[in-house]
Amino acid sequence: MPITDWPISERPREKLLSQGAPALSDAELLAIFLRTGLPGCSAVDLARQLLTRFGSLRALLQADLRQFSAHAGLGPAKYAQLQAVLEMGRRHLFEDLKRGDALTSPGAVRQFLRARLAALPHEVFACLFLDNQHRVIAFEELFRGTIDSASVYPREVLKRALAHNAAALILTHNHPSGVAEPSQADLQLTRRLRESLALLDIRVLDHLVIGDGDPVSMAERGLL
Repeated sequence: MPITDWPISERPREKLLSQGAPALSDAELLAIFLRTGLPGCSAVDLARQLLTRFGSLRALLQADLRQFSAHAGLGPAKYAQLQAVLEMGRRHLFEDLKRGDALTSPGAVRQFLRARLAALPHEVFACLFLDNQHRVIAFEELFRGTIDSASVYPREVLKRALAHNAAALILTHNHPSGVAEPSQADLQLTRRLRESLALLDIRVLDHLVIGDGDPVSMAERGLL
């Protein structure tokens, strides 16, 4: 049965408008994005098929163009549209983050960093550069690949901190394995960067490791 023949209260778009987006299931949200289904298959049915095939909404959102386009009803146009939606979400989170104090808004910091780093298939080391009131100046990805003390160069971090006239930094990197526990290499890198930045009176406030669950804060663990 086409969605237009469903009771109004059960149609995803109308349900969202009357009850809000949190009231919708993953399939209903995805159906609104898809807009149309396939012959004999409503948008909600197609959404359910996609969630079954990919295993979860997150896996679908993380799929590359080839994986995404392999399913009937999807293609480069839908992929581009999805990537634009995801990027708008990330930019919205960053704008929210820039409005407040990074230390008094730890939830906003973690939410933004998860949105930027959690889905990446490779390791990325990045920095949030802060002013002397701990307001966010900028976010930059500085290194890619295996993140350890040999592959992250303190002079490059110092150079970018000086370019932004930063008074403090929040370091971050992701673990593509999904396990956010800091390794010994992570701890050594953090100490090395903290000592180098301290020579210029630039403070390292935290180092957040991003995995599948909640980011792990080295500051909260007493590891800084």
